[in-house]
Amino acid sequence: MAALTQYYGTGRRKTSVARVWLRPGQGTMVVNRRSFEDYFPGETFRMIICQPLQLTNTLGQFDVRVNVGGGGVSGQAGAVRHGIARALLAFDEKFRSALKRAGLLTRDPRMRERKKYGQPGARKQFQYSKR
Repeated sequence: MAALTQYYGTGRRKTSVARVWLRPGQGTMVVNRRSFEDYFPGETFRMIICQPLQLTNTLGQFDVRVNVGGGGVSGQAGAVRHGIARALLAFDEKFRSALKRAGLLTRDPRMRERKKYGQPGARKQFQYSKR
């Protein structure tokens, strides 16, 4: 029996971490053992996730298996996109220039600002009372 070829990529965004495996196949996507459409019901998130596959014209060529956790839906979608881009790079190094130009290989550094002591939030301050 031939060894199963698969390509791995780790994606991160905000506090979300996605582990992505690409296997040659028909184009099925499974996220946390659920269907892709079920896990990401929003069309925008599905569009974001499929971006690296559309850019490299490999949309129906791989079965994508994703394990994602942490953060919210937006962060998880960004993490999955980052992971797919990295896994595609493991598959073929020629995709680097196209993925890099689109900014899909760069980890988005924006994080939530921490809440400061003596304040109700990160920037918001308690209402000033003159008297």
